[in-house]
Amino acid sequence: MCTCVLWLACLAGLLGPSLGCYRCFVAVEDSLRLCWGHVVAEHGIRNVDGCFQKLDSIFNNDQAVIDAGKVGRGYDKQLKQILDAEILPIVEEFDRKENNDYVYEQRLQTAADNFIAAASKLPRVSGCFPPCGFQSAGAEYNCITCQYDSCEFPLDCPVEEIKVMERSRSRMRCDVPFALSDEIEVIWRFAEEVRTQQVDHFKEVTVGVDRLYSIPSTGLHHQGTYQCEIYSGRRSVVRLYFYLAVTPQAVAGHTELQEIFDLSLLPGGQLVPQTGAPPPSSASSFLRLPLTVLLMACLTASLLLLFLSLG
Repeated sequence: MCTCVLWLACLAGLLGPSLGCYRCFVAVEDSLRLCWGHVVAEHGIRNVDGCFQKLDSIFNNDQAVIDAGKVGRGYDKQLKQILDAEILPIVEEFDRKENNDYVYEQRLQTAADNFIAAASKLPRVSGCFPPCGFQSAGAEYNCITCQYDSCEFPLDCPVEEIKVMERSRSRMRCDVPFALSDEIEVIWRFAEEVRTQQVDHFKEVTVGVDRLYSIPSTGLHHQGTYQCEIYSGRRSVVRLYFYLAVTPQAVAGHTELQEIFDLSLLPGGQLVPQTGAPPPSSASSFLRLPLTVLLMACLTASLLLLFLSLG
């Protein structure tokens, strides 16, 4: 009967709301053997529940212990080995023997300090890079959940807008700030004219390993959204989006001409006088000066339009 009560107390202590590195790696049977002889010195009575409260305080609620357990993927086995090396000798020593509570506290605190020192030397990870992508290399072990936490970012990155002139070169690069495996596959897709992230709007353009997509001479038909999806094995790692906005060359030429004309005018619609010209001495010389500047501006504009029409 006594043994059954101890087992129930053990299970209640380990399966309660407080979880941590101890609960992740130490078996229930070993915890029962460890806490069987816990005696409250002040009252001289055995109190198994008090032992589990100490374990909870020293291992499961200590932020230093939890932080020490934040190791990279695959190193949780080393965490278990470190904790077993500290706890199991105490289990063998305390099994079926009574020890005062302060002895438990001293030995368990020393074990926790040794765990922190050893676990902190294990490899850490770079962490997660927002805002998107499946980043398996950034997952770290969580002593509270007893598993590796994923970055929990969406696969789809926000749309990046790129503005280019017609007939100019366009480049889009499928780069991510986190590490990728050596063997990846890159698929480029295109949704003409629209700005979207709806998968069914895209048509496949290229498949391979090239993370750079280049258009030597951009035309109006190139305007739209480009999607770059990176695969590692059969798993989709990330999807990047680029909206290519193409400005027609004729519109750009007219804009440049308007800017030149606007810069040549003073407030009130007067033309800018020539630099270094002598001040007008009469009304007739004042009228002749704007006419010369106006002719030069018209000639410049005509040549500019001719060059733009010829490409």
